[in-house]
Amino acid sequence: MSDLFAARSQMAMSLAFHIIFAVIGIGMPLLMVIAEALWLRTRREVYLTLVKRWARGTAIMFAVGAVSGTVLSFELGLLWPTFMAYAGPIIGMPFSLEGFAFFTEAIFLGIYLYGWNRVPEKAHWLAGVLVWLSGTVSGIFVVTANAWMNTPAGFEIVNGEVVNIDPWAAMFNPAAFSQTLHMTIAAFQAVGFGVAGVHAFLLLRQPRNDFHRKAIAIALTVGTLAALIQPLSGDISAKHVARHQPIKLAAMEAQWETERGAPLRIGGIPDEEAEVTRFALEIPYALSILAYNDPHAEVMGLKEVPREDRPPVLITHLAFQAMVGLGIAMMLIGLLGAWLAWRRNRLPDQPWYLKLLVLSAPMGFLAIEFGWTVTEVGRQPWIVYGYMRTADAVTSMPNLVIPFLTFTLLYIVLGISVVYLMAKFVFASPVIEPEEA
Repeated sequence: MSDLFAARSQMAMSLAFHIIFAVIGIGMPLLMVIAEALWLRTRREVYLTLVKRWARGTAIMFAVGAVSGTVLSFELGLLWPTFMAYAGPIIGMPFSLEGFAFFTEAIFLGIYLYGWNRVPEKAHWLAGVLVWLSGTVSGIFVVTANAWMNTPAGFEIVNGEVVNIDPWAAMFNPAAFSQTLHMTIAAFQAVGFGVAGVHAFLLLRQPRNDFHRKAIAIALTVGTLAALIQPLSGDISAKHVARHQPIKLAAMEAQWETERGAPLRIGGIPDEEAEVTRFALEIPYALSILAYNDPHAEVMGLKEVPREDRPPVLITHLAFQAMVGLGIAMMLIGLLGAWLAWRRNRLPDQPWYLKLLVLSAPMGFLAIEFGWTVTEVGRQPWIVYGYMRTADAVTSMPNLVIPFLTFTLLYIVLGISVVYLMAKFVFASPVIEPEEA
């Protein structure tokens, strides 16, 4: 294993692990404050029990997310010192503000967890709202820094030196809005369906448990609303990528030739040697319409750039297809649940639909992993798009396979710990009969 491959593997594994906890840190507090608001309004004990259980889960995920996030910050300096020396002065602003948001989240999470019966009820609920908002803002700042890597802005290069740094222009780079919007909605969508799926599994075992019924009602509503909004966000992202990173769009769609009236490909296997895409279902003109709102717009093909400047097409295309497919599946499952609920005027609790929810539980998290694969792999071979190649940013320290194996062991231990804690303190749910019974 080469040092570059070990460094990239370690970074990919760390991001794949951390992103799950970061997403839960954004989405879970929203479910928590909704449940507490319902308790304040109705005084039904089931909501109070629910919010306390979800608060435990939020605290566990926050702790693990803090550890994995700290590891990531070490890895940036350890594995990519050239990148940090180049980009640090430019994108230091969002990282600094992310730290402020993180500490705000930690402070109010502490008040929320230990403030029961110690602070006024509405102040306690407000602390939960601030946990939710600061967690969301923290995620937005991190994604903003990543967006800069896709559309670098706010500096000039003079005689090989970075000069005239404008940290605000860097933070509000062209990709910042579309990336942060898409990622934030994805977080609520993933957590909504994830939580609904877990409680659907438990409701199948305890059909009369009102605890799980109320949990599904809240989580599925949040997940479905996010799933319905997400295609609009995806359209904004696609148009942005077409304008600022046309080669990434070509890799996402496995578009080899530059052509007008480009088709949208569903499925297909790109052959990077032969420069063709096989077995795809093509919808005429659809890619030109989606990218430029014009059926005859020209879409750039991969053959326009040398092979060494292209991202890995097979990985980018398949990850993009998987992300879109999972997003559509969640939207349809959510719409089906809304229709069933409207017809019966109650929670859709048919066993076959609950099993469908169980299947949907990991979909949002998988979609996020595939989406980040598209973002990161689709930017290659650049770590800073158009300015610095990934191969030029890696550390010169040898034997990077050793930290890769060490951190892999750390993540395995953290993963096992999370499963144990969630099973012991969150999933071991109370049995609450419906009040009307």
